[in-house]
Amino acid sequence: MYLISLYFDEKTNKTLQRYIDRIAKSTGNLFMTENKVPPHMTVSAIEAKSIDELIDSFENICRKVKSGEIMFVSTGQLLPYVFYLAPVMNSYLAGMSRLIYDEYSKLEDIKISRYYQPDKWLAHVTLAKKLTKDQMMTALDVMQNEFGPFEARTARIGLSRVNPHEDVRTHILDI
Repeated sequence: MYLISLYFDEKTNKTLQRYIDRIAKSTGNLFMTENKVPPHMTVSAIEAKSIDELIDSFENICRKVKSGEIMFVSTGQLLPYVFYLAPVMNSYLAGMSRLIYDEYSKLEDIKISRYYQPDKWLAHVTLAKKLTKDQMMTALDVMQNEFGPFEARTARIGLSRVNPHEDVRTHILDI
């Protein structure tokens, strides 16, 4: 499995990492911190035999995208295990989803996850995963005290492997 993800400006990274760290400390669930999962928003998840099949398309995407602004407005859960932060689905995010899907759907022998296709993608930044029911409630309690809507800017796009997370390519986005 390979991921195409957006990464954020330094101010946003600090905010998101603070949320991740506080949830981890309060719940005792250290999955995100122990695995050094950086704050990111996955835009596409792709099954492919080799990363080599994906690199040219990633480079094409990099030539077409710029940094964009998004507004984080809510928290949520992908039950039973994931706690996340959600942005407003704006034209920047919808366009990014479409661009990536269109670029990779041209390739043979790959499969794009149905959860990461245009009009089906739930844009989110995972703050904690593999939570128990009690940990989920604690995460909600933490975020009720911590979270307020804020604006963010994307700064990089990346192509990565999973399990463990490894960046294969990253590209700094022009403003």
